Amino acid sequence: MGRGRARAKQQKVARRLKYSTVNTDLDRLRAELGVGGGASKSSDSPDDTYRDPYDELIERYADFAENYPPSDGSDSERR
Repeated sequence: MGRGRARAKQQKVARRLKYSTVNTDLDRLRAELGVGGGASKSSDSPDDTYRDPYDELIERYADFAENYPPSDGSDSERR
């Protein structure tokens, strides 16, 4: 018991957030998030900016892979 008042307050706040019209300053939000305000260039594609985090590891250890023969997938040599 005693939860009724707190629950009623939460519902009141939730209704206010859901149904009120808030004048959001999008320029201020954009500046706060650090997103550029200008239009993006059409020549920039998402593929140009994406870099797989494992690319660096693959490049680093590719030389080591050449030193070892390919395995057949069995673990019998380790046991």
